[in-house]
Amino acid sequence: MSVHDVEIVMIGAGPSNLALAVALEECGSPEVAGRALIIEQHEDVKWQRNLLLPWARSQVSYVKDLVTLRNPRSRFSFLNFLHERGELDEFVNLSTFNPFRWQLSAYQQWVADSLEHVQVRYGARAGDILPIYGEDSTVLGFAVSLSNGDTVICRDLIIGAGRDASVPPVFAGLPAERVVHSSQYGSRVAAVNALAQPGRPLRPVVVGGAQSAAEVFMALHQDAPGSSPMMLMRSIGLKDYQTSKFVNALFFPSFVDEFYAMSEPTRVKVLEEMRLTNYAGLAAPFLDELYTMIYRQKMLGQPVSAIRGLTEIVGARMEPAAGGGEEVVLDVRDLRTDRVEPVRCDAVFLGTGYDQRMPAMVRRLTEAMKLPEVSVNRSYRVDLGEGARGGLYLQGVNEATHGISDSLISVLAHRSAHIVGDVLQRRADTEAGGADVDTSSAATRAQLAVPA
Repeated sequence: MSVHDVEIVMIGAGPSNLALAVALEECGSPEVAGRALIIEQHEDVKWQRNLLLPWARSQVSYVKDLVTLRNPRSRFSFLNFLHERGELDEFVNLSTFNPFRWQLSAYQQWVADSLEHVQVRYGARAGDILPIYGEDSTVLGFAVSLSNGDTVICRDLIIGAGRDASVPPVFAGLPAERVVHSSQYGSRVAAVNALAQPGRPLRPVVVGGAQSAAEVFMALHQDAPGSSPMMLMRSIGLKDYQTSKFVNALFFPSFVDEFYAMSEPTRVKVLEEMRLTNYAGLAAPFLDELYTMIYRQKMLGQPVSAIRGLTEIVGARMEPAAGGGEEVVLDVRDLRTDRVEPVRCDAVFLGTGYDQRMPAMVRRLTEAMKLPEVSVNRSYRVDLGEGARGGLYLQGVNEATHGISDSLISVLAHRSAHIVGDVLQRRADTEAGGADVDTSSAATRAQLAVPA
């Protein structure tokens, strides 16, 4: 077990922290960037790792990459990525603002590989996170325990690992191998195919009515050959995002200032009004593809995949299957008639989104610090009490205070500028006081139970 001392730790090598790493590289303080570390649990960078479907596109323009809206001249832009790979001409010939998802994923790995000062540590899962206190009980920094037993000590901690998957309680009694959240799809779909009854194709049910559920529904037609997936949703049917160029103006980085300045009741109203611009909808071109697929099945006399709206799953259990083994039985209520009927299947795929609470990692840390609430300022820093010299920043989980775009790529470039500016200002304010966390101090090691 070893202890590593850095200035900044970023948990998760997703787009939020990669944008922040780029901002650190370009902030004019290489000594700060050189003491910044990204911790990534996987062995590489992949955006939406388990939904890298070959046909899936980003719903956001490539201009809203990790840096361009903050610094259009940056070498870390998506266009420069294409240029360096010799792919720019062919991409331009597509005449699109919306790259394939796998292209943006490859771009993010390229950015990680191109960092000169900020370090990325792969295969390192963050475990317990402990605050480090000074003699006056103010927060000096944080200690992050890694899965290999190492500890990383930092002054500033940025958590950008995303939200936790939402699994509705009704599915809690099913075996884990029978329930697949969309965030697990790519790594689990092959194993789930083995759950089919002997001599029969897989019988999958997809739950949800938004983009991720629809993508899983479409993908199952290729990944579970011969299957006829069923899609169940509460809404009346699949619909596109309710947006326009006027509404899109509310995703400008400048709107974050306006939203943050609103009263809490007003924020709630605005968020609800904007919900269908990002949630509970599909990209219009993909919606057309889905409808065309169902139409083609009907006209060619093929087995037709079912999309059922106005339904609610009120029960889920395992029962013996007619051909031997077991099967999943879902009790499905028709919201038009209130009638409940069983739907038998082999596996349930959930496009049910993400838990809107703070991630479990954040909740555990703030509970350990006995914070009465998680209050985040305009620069995304949590209020740790008066005199705190360590900083805790949260990325992508601040919709309630910073608006619906907080979880989107749209604001990454400008958000990283806010965070880096705050980090540098705090560093300048306290540098003369010698407030850095010292891993060699007996007091710090005693707090962490690390041998001297």
